[in-house]
Amino acid sequence: MTTAYAESLIRDVPDFPKPGIVYKDIAPLLQDAKAWQIVTAELTKAAAEMGPSKLVGVESRGFLFAAPIALTLNKGVVLVRKPGKLPWKTVKTEYALEYGTDSIEMHVDALAPGERVVIVDDVLATGGTAAATARLVEAAGGVVAGFAFMIELNGLSGRARLGNRPVFSLFEY
Repeated sequence: MTTAYAESLIRDVPDFPKPGIVYKDIAPLLQDAKAWQIVTAELTKAAAEMGPSKLVGVESRGFLFAAPIALTLNKGVVLVRKPGKLPWKTVKTEYALEYGTDSIEMHVDALAPGERVVIVDDVLATGGTAAATARLVEAAGGVVAGFAFMIELNGLSGRARLGNRPVFSLFEY
């Protein structure tokens, strides 16, 4: 089995969540253990090259990749979540959406000063969430070693919002 096999399980869902958008549904890939292993192995190789001390998973599908990567690399995993979902003291950042704003949080004690992290998520689209996560990591004293995504939607220019940091995307559309 190959990455091409894994990619073949990603299905397009037209007009979701709104007309004109073609959603990349990864559920069929996650339902196939071998495909999920292939994707996780490739993301793990890329993350390892960036030299992190921890992996940061972005809610919620980023958790599905950050956790097995962290276990394989024998590193910790940090959760970045929507407000009110973490039970301890948090640091928070807001970011702009097409219409309005959103915010994410992380525990204040999740990172030691200077700790290197790789931010992991399923999809890089406009880059808003990934850039906000980077700001959150830096506000907590961490250093963003890079980003790892399963999918990158090239037409939305998300990579441009992430600065000069390394960005790995397994599949690009």
